[in-house]
Amino acid sequence: MTLVKVNNPQKSRNGFGLSPLFDEVFNDLIHGGSSFKSALAKNVAVNIQENESDFQLEFAAPGFDKADFKINIDNKNLTVSAEKKTEVTEKEKNYSRKEFSYNSFSRNFTLPENINEEGIKAEYKNGILFVELPKLTEAKKAVKEISVA
Repeated sequence: MTLVKVNNPQKSRNGFGLSPLFDEVFNDLIHGGSSFKSALAKNVAVNIQENESDFQLEFAAPGFDKADFKINIDNKNLTVSAEKKTEVTEKEKNYSRKEFSYNSFSRNFTLPENINEEGIKAEYKNGILFVELPKLTEAKKAVKEISVA
């Protein structure tokens, strides 16, 4: 009788049937790795809605202050970014503790030709950054009748 070892794709190296990617993410979270945290920081969720008169962007960015955001337009490219650094220091008789935290994200969008760049507005409220991109109002074409002589 011959025994043949078969690799079971349903079992990962931990024996629980979880994928290696899940293992990597889970271990990263437990052991304080930075790759998962930085991936989340760079990919802030955004909703985009188009109306007749404008586009509205909503960024889910809790934990930031108004002053942390930068919104720039360069050659029809809209960049929305934020950066927050915090430092906590405790000094007691027997110990001292110092913690640092750094959060950031950046999202880039190519604007359509019909955006009025001068009218763009932004507001940060309850962890959501709202950006309004008004469309240009096209001049109404005047209808003129020309008589034939």
